[in-house]
Amino acid sequence: MSKPDNESLSYTDEEARRKKRMKWTIGITAFVIFQVVQALFFILVIMKFKSPKFRINEFDFQTLSVGTQASPSFDMSFVAPVRIKNTNWGPFKYDATVVNFTYGGVQVGQVTIPKSKANFKSTKKIDVNVNLSSNALPSSSNLGSELSSGLITLNSQGELKGKVTVMFMFKKTKTSQMNCTMAINTTSKAVQTLSCK
Repeated sequence: MSKPDNESLSYTDEEARRKKRMKWTIGITAFVIFQVVQALFFILVIMKFKSPKFRINEFDFQTLSVGTQASPSFDMSFVAPVRIKNTNWGPFKYDATVVNFTYGGVQVGQVTIPKSKANFKSTKKIDVNVNLSSNALPSSSNLGSELSSGLITLNSQGELKGKVTVMFMFKKTKTSQMNCTMAINTTSKAVQTLSCK
């Protein structure tokens, strides 16, 4: 075989080896980038623990009776639709808790939320029977003037404690607060406004 043929063959072998190294380099680089993106997604999205939202939704009254401005009072009953929205990538297991209903800072009723769990990326729906009464209010309360305006303002507060578990091994304790304000229209016997923080 002549010298130029040997040089041509070694050049071809060298070119083939260079292309093979380039393919391996591109493959390994692509694999590393894929792994980094996957790890970042896992850390920034999956492992980002958030406190679930603990709210009460609008409701209809079963009974609602009110007194007058001269003799202010109220008694009401309804089924409260309590919602626990879990936006985490793992279930939220929470302990039993209490939701207090207040008027002017004075407790007028209370309900218990039983221990349970909200599945990942879902909303747990709990309907609880609520009975509220103004019997505990002091005579100095604002109830008389609110009754004359036709609107009673109530608050609901509660704290929900539990653990979010991701991939059966990563656990984090989270606390959710309920702080809702509702304006009750005593003429139409309906919730006029309801806002939760």
